[in-house]
Amino acid sequence: MATKKRYRPNVAAVILSSDYPQKCEFFLGKRSDVKNTWQFPQGGIDKGETPKEALLRELQEEIGCCDVDIIAEYPYWITYDFPIGVLARKMYPFDGQTQKYFLVKLHNCAEIKLDDFHEPEFEDYKYVEYKQLLKKATFFKRHVYRRVIEHFIREGHIVNVNRT
Repeated sequence: MATKKRYRPNVAAVILSSDYPQKCEFFLGKRSDVKNTWQFPQGGIDKGETPKEALLRELQEEIGCCDVDIIAEYPYWITYDFPIGVLARKMYPFDGQTQKYFLVKLHNCAEIKLDDFHEPEFEDYKYVEYKQLLKKATFFKRHVYRRVIEHFIREGHIVNVNRT
């Protein structure tokens, strides 16, 4: 008999730099606990929290800043399995995550402080164009990132994006 998979409820932030829309660049953070892994800020939804509340809390915990405007919310939950290895062991007993994505823009005065939380999630970050993002992001999240960002582009929430 097959066991039912368990997915952790989670939020993720597609962050546009404060230079948007003049410059369309996305925030990518380099995880401090998994070697050479670049991703969007994300994290679990605590009991009793709404996804938007979790989003703002996770941004504060992971990048030391929740000075953002929420532009849009991806209309669906996206579920994926963890790849076999370190991440799967770290996230036990979950087999993967079910995520709600938000598109946010940093305020002009926003200051990223990666060491603001007692256990920093990221050790470095950079702003990258869309085509670089899809090359730099960790392999098992690229298809999800593409799906979410392409939706935001189609809906007119992201403009001035360089796809080539």
